[in-house]
Amino acid sequence: MDATMQTTNTNDPSAYLAPGRYVDSDHPAVIAFARRVADPAMTPREIAVKLYYAVRDEFLYDPYYFDITVEGLKGSRVIEAGRGFCVPKAALLAAAARVLGVPARLGYADVRNHLSSKRLQDMMGTDLFVFHGYTELWVDGQWLKATPAFNRSLCEKAGIHPLEFDGRADSVFHEFDVSGRRHMEYVHDHGTYADLPRDELLASWRAHYKTFADWGQIVDSGADFAQEVGASS
Repeated sequence: MDATMQTTNTNDPSAYLAPGRYVDSDHPAVIAFARRVADPAMTPREIAVKLYYAVRDEFLYDPYYFDITVEGLKGSRVIEAGRGFCVPKAALLAAAARVLGVPARLGYADVRNHLSSKRLQDMMGTDLFVFHGYTELWVDGQWLKATPAFNRSLCEKAGIHPLEFDGRADSVFHEFDVSGRRHMEYVHDHGTYADLPRDELLASWRAHYKTFADWGQIVDSGADFAQEVGASS
């Protein structure tokens, strides 16, 4: 069994500062990234905001870069690859925050994406994204949801509002896009974790996606998600 433990039973922020297997805040690349983007002398809110936008926009959202190995799901892999899907991008934001002393944890929810590309939806067999990953950051005495998945350039091509984060309120997916079409619908919340629950994620993906064995690990599909959503918007 994966040693990752669910931590919905505590709100003690100090429990979310240590490095994890996937929230690898002790990785040299993560440390360098965090210190380049923000300064420990900043307030936690300033740090959280700067890191959020850096993770959101410096690394492309790519659902076809789907490496589900232990190494592939780490936050540091996003830096190495320059891209990633929602799960490792959330891990990177959490890891970078911990580097600079901001408690961070991972959250997961099932979301229905009404604007997924046809190719991706055909591959998955559904528009339900199970165990979508986001980050929760401890800022000014409260946990705030931050969703750094979709980079700004992708949002512009898809005709959806980029998610903003000001360190005062949750940053979660918009229900509608810029044209008023349905975009994201939150279906089920899985709670929060100190580190990525890989065994639980894989079991849930196998159960929901009947073709999972065929696309369970893709790192070079030749597909361009940004081009796909741009063509369909």
